[in-house]
Amino acid sequence: MKTLYVTDLDGTLLNTKDCINPRSIAMINSLVDQGMTFTYATARSLVSASVVAKGLSTKIPVIVYNGCRIIQPDSGEVLFSVDFEKEEQEEVKSFLTKQGISPLVYAFINGIERVSWNPQYENEGIRRYLQSRKNDKRFRPVNMEEQLYEGNIFYYTCIGEKEKLLPVYEKFKDNPTYRCTLAQELYREEYWCEIMPAKATKANAIQILKTMWNCDRVVAFGDAINDIPMFQIADAAYAVENAVEELKRYATGIIADNDHDGVADWLANHAKW
Repeated sequence: MKTLYVTDLDGTLLNTKDCINPRSIAMINSLVDQGMTFTYATARSLVSASVVAKGLSTKIPVIVYNGCRIIQPDSGEVLFSVDFEKEEQEEVKSFLTKQGISPLVYAFINGIERVSWNPQYENEGIRRYLQSRKNDKRFRPVNMEEQLYEGNIFYYTCIGEKEKLLPVYEKFKDNPTYRCTLAQELYREEYWCEIMPAKATKANAIQILKTMWNCDRVVAFGDAINDIPMFQIADAAYAVENAVEELKRYATGIIADNDHDGVADWLANHAKW
């Protein structure tokens, strides 16, 4: 039976220094060369993921933006995408404006992927995020709200204090049109509230990729609550030791933490193809 092995990046395959241990890269690349079907599913963009996963062999498409896109990494070809409808964009814009929240808005504008934000409303968390992605050509500062919400939008990220973001989460978390998550940033104080189309989940994208590559089974690895849907659809799922307790309840087993090659070691000892 052909198995698709899918790992999260941040907090799972990436160590606490936001990179992959060289030992993990060498082990995984060797297994891929031998025939293992392996990829990653991340909340990051392909641009950001490609930087932190440099050197990692991914011969099949990758899942980015929490399932909003499936992309062939070597060519940049988009194989699957989910965007907001215009009325959905307007509903999110209206509510965020009323709450006094200025998000990072991910959209395709004239066919080009852009991330728009208003520098007038930057906070420490937003500045840190922008600083960590210097020279990223997607970033587009704007001064007017109309510009902020231009294009075919597929993702919103609100960064700030938990209390300020809670009303956004409560507004959209149970609405079947949207998928909304609220979580504390790894190794930081600020929270991220992210709003996506309902079909934008790692689980949905994995099912599509599984069909594309004629796989029979899925084995998943993760650390955070946004990995729960992919754990639920996987045939087996493993949480790294540093994972949140909520995710561990859905895990088949617990493996070594992200600083100690947990994913790579499990694959080396158990992966089959």
